[in-house]
Amino acid sequence: MAERMVGKQAPRFEMDAVLPNKEFGKVSLEENMKNDKWTVLFFYPMDFTFVCPTEITAMSDRYDEFEDLDAEVIGVSTDTIHTHLAWINTGRKENGLGELRYPLAADTNHAVSRDYGVLIEEEGVALRGLYIVNPEGELQYQTVFHNNIGRDVEETLRVLQALQTGGLCPANWKPGQKTL
Repeated sequence: MAERMVGKQAPRFEMDAVLPNKEFGKVSLEENMKNDKWTVLFFYPMDFTFVCPTEITAMSDRYDEFEDLDAEVIGVSTDTIHTHLAWINTGRKENGLGELRYPLAADTNHAVSRDYGVLIEEEGVALRGLYIVNPEGELQYQTVFHNNIGRDVEETLRVLQALQTGGLCPANWKPGQKTL
């Protein structure tokens, strides 16, 4: 039976990543918490696929909005940092990513994907999971999609803003509207 994660402390992680400047480095939940940042952590199945670049580049194109909300975005797959870099170095017109504004992390040992409950064990890839963690490390939101369906960046931003209100947000709430 799956265990509830929302409302609990998010699984901590530190992973190798390709940073926005195309250098190799590390990303961690602890670092974001130390910097009083929200974390938008999303998993995708594999580099050099068809749906993944559409959502990864859409998140990058809207990165300023996440930054304005004190949120750090981290993309994760079970591919290596070297594969990530090759994909980033491939232009968007060639089904690559081009420039990215946030890091892509490599969960090569599958530990983080497993901890967040999105690992497809028999394939060694992650489902499309998206998690929002507050600066105190509490997991506030999770959603998991079938790998054939890309996520909606607008909805991710809306949910992040709703969580940041600290209030009760009714169905179809939009930023700027009153809470309950």
